[in-house]
Amino acid sequence: METALSEARMILASASPRRRELMAYFGVPFAVIPSAAKEKADGSGTEQVQKLARDKGADVFSRNPQYPVLSADTLVCLDGMVLGKPRSRAEAARMLSMLSERWHQVVTGVCLFTPDGAIRERLVTTNVLFRKISEQEILRYAATREPMDKAGAYAMQGTGSMFIDRIDGSPSNVIGLPLCAVNELLSDASLYI
Repeated sequence: METALSEARMILASASPRRRELMAYFGVPFAVIPSAAKEKADGSGTEQVQKLARDKGADVFSRNPQYPVLSADTLVCLDGMVLGKPRSRAEAARMLSMLSERWHQVVTGVCLFTPDGAIRERLVTTNVLFRKISEQEILRYAATREPMDKAGAYAMQGTGSMFIDRIDGSPSNVIGLPLCAVNELLSDASLYI
């Protein structure tokens, strides 16, 4: 459950409302302090999410070393191409067109910094198949605000779920926080039992 820093047992280094909602499932009192780290990384999608999750966590942990800090980053990958957050409606429509009738991967890097100096990391990949999406559906969805702050230009927890035909892997990973991996990290650090 989200709380003030003075009552928290840990920090979630994310401004994402979806990650906040998912983190609340654990019942561990946590404060939210978004990272100020630049979201810039090179390499494959997996390399990028690992680096970005680490950078976000390190930024918040450097200012709050007495608290465990959990951070994450999610990207969508299609045939080796990384699809981040669209910068315009046109870019969102282009991404959705590319994903139509295709399998793609949603990749999330999760990182937990703890006051004892340990850094625990997980990488989770979920395969997602989109059904055929008509141009009209793409344009209508791209015109909403929903795709604008989502990797791959869609939200599984919102209207974008109507495009998903099949999922192989963690559904919560597609939303942005793989719950099984976070459970392992928190359990390993004795923050959640």
